[in-house]
Amino acid sequence: MPISPLIHPDEVIVVVDDSQEIFHLFRDFLSRQGFTVLHAGTTGAFLDLLQTRAVALALLDIELPDRKGSEILPELASQYPDLSIIMITGTTDLRTALYCLRLGADDYLTKPMSLVDLSHAITSALEKRRLVIENRLYQQKLEITNYRTQFLHQLNLKMNTAYLSTVELDDVLQAILVGITAGEGLQFNRAFLALFDENHQTLQGRLAIGPSSREEAGRVWEEIKIKDLHLTDIIQNFKESLTDSNQEVNRIIRGLSVPAASEEHTLISACIQRKSILIEHGHADGCPVSPQLIELLQEATFIVVPLFSPSQSLGVLIADNFVTHNPITAEDISNLELFASQASLAIEHSSLYTNMLHKMQELEAVSQELESNKDRLVEAERYAAMGHMAAQLVHAIRNPITSIGGTARLLTKKVQDPVVLKFLDMMAHDASKIESTLEDLFNFVQENEPQKSFQPLYPLIRKSVMLLYGTMKNQGVRYQLNFTDPGPSLFIDGRRIGQMFLHLIRNAIEAMPNGGLLHIDVSQDSTNISILIADSGTGIVNANIARATDPFFTTKVYGTGMGLTLVKKIVAEHQGTFFLQPGPISGTIATVTLPLTVEQ
Repeated sequence: MPISPLIHPDEVIVVVDDSQEIFHLFRDFLSRQGFTVLHAGTTGAFLDLLQTRAVALALLDIELPDRKGSEILPELASQYPDLSIIMITGTTDLRTALYCLRLGADDYLTKPMSLVDLSHAITSALEKRRLVIENRLYQQKLEITNYRTQFLHQLNLKMNTAYLSTVELDDVLQAILVGITAGEGLQFNRAFLALFDENHQTLQGRLAIGPSSREEAGRVWEEIKIKDLHLTDIIQNFKESLTDSNQEVNRIIRGLSVPAASEEHTLISACIQRKSILIEHGHADGCPVSPQLIELLQEATFIVVPLFSPSQSLGVLIADNFVTHNPITAEDISNLELFASQASLAIEHSSLYTNMLHKMQELEAVSQELESNKDRLVEAERYAAMGHMAAQLVHAIRNPITSIGGTARLLTKKVQDPVVLKFLDMMAHDASKIESTLEDLFNFVQENEPQKSFQPLYPLIRKSVMLLYGTMKNQGVRYQLNFTDPGPSLFIDGRRIGQMFLHLIRNAIEAMPNGGLLHIDVSQDSTNISILIADSGTGIVNANIARATDPFFTTKVYGTGMGLTLVKKIVAEHQGTFFLQPGPISGTIATVTLPLTVEQ
């Protein structure tokens, strides 16, 4: 029965003996068994042969012309651990035989020998060699499987014990790519990750590890073995080792963008079918292969594995052997699908966490809005009650006060007694104050729509200043108007805008009882015009600025607190803005901004 399956077809048996007769005898016998047999007459020739041929077994004579065969046994054992050695000698010496076996020889034969004994010794040595090699390979596979299992277990722990933010998701996905390309992982040369965007409209490249970093990734995994590192350490080592690498594959992954509607595209097809697609030499069973994808990857053999959750497709993993060109086996695909399932879990976990955060933020915003609306509703009810009361007061008081004030003013023209005139003047003055207060209340509570038309703005400002000129002169207040006619025309209610300016200018004057300077500046851009009314008076305390426009809020001894509230209402009716701020040194600046054009 042939025994050649015990060695690889490329491997040979070498007869190391200075006797040509022995060589021809062994060669003829072993050739019939299916072996390739070569000859080396000296130890030097044998060592040279080991450099060029794959030698499975050596029939090594102890006595050779240049050196003893036993002398090179330690060298052979250390440099060629897979080499089987059978020592051959012409003398029977048990001590020498044991010595050779201790140095690494597998067996020991004495000349002359029968071919049956030779065959038995060769078969035993090669079977032992095969078992040793297979045991070593199995041991390596067990170690790899163990590290893969530990790695996947740590991934599971990571995803089960903590929510994954976007940054943490990238870390985990990078670690998965390390596992796909590392020597202790799946041993692919390159790995690419592409994910769908938020709207699920485009499959976009996300991460990649390529041939330039394969050695570095292997070094990281070697450290994992030695140091028993956990997932956090793996991620950190990856970041430190591969920060500046992968330039080429990152260029490739940045250029990967496929519309989700392109159902014929290889990547989209894998997502739709939820099935891995193996592309070999540019072809795949039952699926067209995109030439653009092959051109982008610069590789015609690769595997595409879909990433998906129960509810949706998430993206794809692409892996190839760009450097080694090793074939992609069914076992490779199965292992890659296992890593892909972990990537899918990580992505879905992160997506759920992100959605949960968004929902919490939305709920918080809705809660704040409800709270704000409740406050507005209470405020609106309070203002409605005040408005109803104010309307009744205006109706009940205006006519009598007007009569009293008018009568007092009429009597001042007919009475000559100074004492009586003094009281009549007081009555007329106080009646005017009450009439002004009633006018403010009436203007605040009335709901009539403003009567807007295109009107020039600057004359309204000048008219308001002139109406209060006497008051300014009596208090020693100077004014400065920093604008020139004609100025713009705005779509406004001139009466209400004039009333607004009157309130603001009066407030500025009242803030300067001992004199000062009133500035009115105007500036505009392409859409708005701003009017700044600044005084040099006492100003408003910062704590009161926010409340200054609240109805009935005032710090004056006399006053209704309705003036600035009315200003705010008029500005809002004209789609403008109004705010107060302290002056740079003293005083207050009131800024009114109105749109240059507002359609009716």
